[in-house]
Amino acid sequence: MTHFATFTTRRRRALLTLAAALALPGAASAQGGFPAKPITLVVPYAAGGSNDVFARKLGQQLGAVLKQPVVVDNKPGASGTTGTLFVTKAPADGHTLLLVSSSLVTNGAIQPNMPFNPQTDLAPVAMIAKGPFIVAVNQQFPARTPKELIAELKSKPGKYSYASSGVASTNQFATESLKALSGSFVVHVPYRGIGPAVTDLIGNQVQLLIASGPSLAPHVRSGRVRALAVTSAKPSPIAPELPAMASAVPGYEFEAWWGVLAPAGTPAEVVKRLNAEINAILATAEFKDFLLKEGALAAQMSPQQFAATIAADIPRWQKLAKQQNIIPE
Repeated sequence: MTHFATFTTRRRRALLTLAAALALPGAASAQGGFPAKPITLVVPYAAGGSNDVFARKLGQQLGAVLKQPVVVDNKPGASGTTGTLFVTKAPADGHTLLLVSSSLVTNGAIQPNMPFNPQTDLAPVAMIAKGPFIVAVNQQFPARTPKELIAELKSKPGKYSYASSGVASTNQFATESLKALSGSFVVHVPYRGIGPAVTDLIGNQVQLLIASGPSLAPHVRSGRVRALAVTSAKPSPIAPELPAMASAVPGYEFEAWWGVLAPAGTPAEVVKRLNAEINAILATAEFKDFLLKEGALAAQMSPQQFAATIAADIPRWQKLAKQQNIIPE
């Protein structure tokens, strides 16, 4: 009886210990819940651009609500392909995410042999923001209004150059669209990232750059470059003092988006959880103010709406790429 009582007591203690362990914080994670470990948020571009700026702010907020660190990992290369491909091959469990802009679809529009398919190898999670770009020139450039810009470009075809963050970047598509509608000709100079493109704009190595608010706003405020217009059809809250480029080029409009995607096959419940948490962050006054200061507007969408946006963008940019002979390097 004594031996049996001792065994029973030990068994009861073991069961109580197990129950206590399961009740501890993080026990659900240990059983495979989401998130079970830190999340890696991949930015397929160098630090300093809009993708990086948005990823770091979102990562802080998302980490706080998910109770797991969100680590931003910059993986630049091949116009965003290197980092994006990394995410497509990551485990589809929600712990590796991609923050990218509409460059995902502009790249896809000209590269039919990309090592991944933007629509089948990635799962849209949540759009973060939308926003027009800023049309900027260096301080040596003679134009100060949209009409003066177009007049100068058309009067001296081929004299001036425009910068982009790479072939098939959103900067290139925004500028080529302006060229097509205005009948102007400006030489394209692609860079490996927006940082060196801005540097050369300031230094007058190139004269024109159409880029996001986060990329240009600090340099506009410091007076190193001159903003002429926004690429929205009408003046935008991101820079209400600037006219729309459409005031000089009727029909011109370009709006970029930024969003979070996951590897294809990520469980629907994980995507739904991430979408809900990100949309809740976007709804806060703090995050809306942050985005506005960075030149964008919060854009809450369901995963299905985000997927539809991507599907609609690709044929539109394919048409422009063919028209303007935008081809891979």
